[in-house]
Amino acid sequence: MEGVNAGDHKISANNNFELRFKIIKYGKSNNMKKTGPGTVKITSGELKRRNIKTPGDGTHPMGERERLALFNMISEKLPGATILDAYAGSGALGLEAISRGAKKVCFIEKAKKAIEIIRGNCLALNIQEDKTSFFLGSVNKYYEKFKEEPHLKDIILADPPYDDLNTEEISLLTHFLKPSGIFVLSHPGTSPIFSGLELLKTQKYASAHLSIYKKLG
Repeated sequence: MEGVNAGDHKISANNNFELRFKIIKYGKSNNMKKTGPGTVKITSGELKRRNIKTPGDGTHPMGERERLALFNMISEKLPGATILDAYAGSGALGLEAISRGAKKVCFIEKAKKAIEIIRGNCLALNIQEDKTSFFLGSVNKYYEKFKEEPHLKDIILADPPYDDLNTEEISLLTHFLKPSGIFVLSHPGTSPIFSGLELLKTQKYASAHLSIYKKLG
């Protein structure tokens, strides 16, 4: 069981959001100096305007307007989708996906405190237990545990820390993506090339980028 508990895709973007798209994450110049625990809001869907807690400790969750822009870009793929939220932090991306109709999200996070925050957020939002699973550990450990019997996902969301970007580790996630599935990566610099993935779109803001890929096959 997953976790410690247990054709072509058309990508469209809302031009209004594209013009102001911005990613706030690790290792970037931004005005977000707060490092203690805080809150962010779900931007849309059934849980719109509900607060979720963030771990702090140097993690900079993607801002609300930026998440809204991101999920508008993949909105057609969310209803009924199974999702892997890697480097989950507060779980904001996965919870946003559930709010927009995703069937189930698996959260991968190596920090115990962050996993506890995600669990608490799910409880506070009254999310059904069968909609979530949790893996406490790194992406490498997740791969080693499930590579022989992968639970394939429709969408993978990867928002790794910029100050320690490990593309070799990130590439392991593609093993868990369904053919024609969508892979979303937040990253600095040029879009990485991954075997078996087609780059569909890259949105750039200063040194931050958001790339959307489709799995071939």
